[in-house]
Amino acid sequence: MTLREVTAGIAVFDREAGRFVDQQNADQQFRSASVVKLLIALDFLWDRGPGYGVPDADRERLQVMLRSSDDDAASYYWEERDGAALVERMVGRLGLTHTAGPPASHPGFWGYVAITAADTVRIYRYLLDEAPQPVREFVMGHLHHATRNGTDGFDQYFGIASVFAPGFSIKQGWSGFHGSSGYQSDRTKPESVVDLVSDALHTTGTVGADDRTIVAVYTLHPCGTPYEQAYATVTELTAALTVPGGVRAQVS
Repeated sequence: MTLREVTAGIAVFDREAGRFVDQQNADQQFRSASVVKLLIALDFLWDRGPGYGVPDADRERLQVMLRSSDDDAASYYWEERDGAALVERMVGRLGLTHTAGPPASHPGFWGYVAITAADTVRIYRYLLDEAPQPVREFVMGHLHHATRNGTDGFDQYFGIASVFAPGFSIKQGWSGFHGSSGYQSDRTKPESVVDLVSDALHTTGTVGADDRTIVAVYTLHPCGTPYEQAYATVTELTAALTVPGGVRAQVS
């Protein structure tokens, strides 16, 4: 597989300079896969001020959802918080422009939420620059301690986590690959505006001291692409980006 066979949406935002340093198809919609878990967590925390206390059961559930991309936790909150309605709430609260709930054919599928690289930058900018301190510390704290593997066993250290030295934060997403516990590519409903057919692999997060640069790389791969191959491709794409403040990982 060559990079020409991969569809990519990229946005890189330097918070220190206050500007994008790279954008490619930044407003193209992709199915979110597990990146939507950022919105799920924010919706849960939104109205819990001023103390933002989190019950122990929810604290444990949110931790494994954010650090290890646990799907059962996401499904629990998707049902508890009225599914696509939580996406609509967060779109309005954060001023997202190209994010929407899953297609009508898949109302219960949180992984089919439509999102873009540019909107992902907006989510991180809210977290880092506008969110109440307890919310920022809770969510970003977990993203800075992401586990090597998701609870479904998939290695989630591709992209940002492979390219940069420790200190990064990540919220990754994968969908369609053989053996994944998340939603498989849906070849029966290709009429959706968002591609539900191709295999999806996304890397999002922050790099550099004080979360200087926000990176969002969304990718779609031909059906049947081995996970390891997509992993390497996303890492190659991420390594080619200019990321202010980023310290490259040492290759042994």
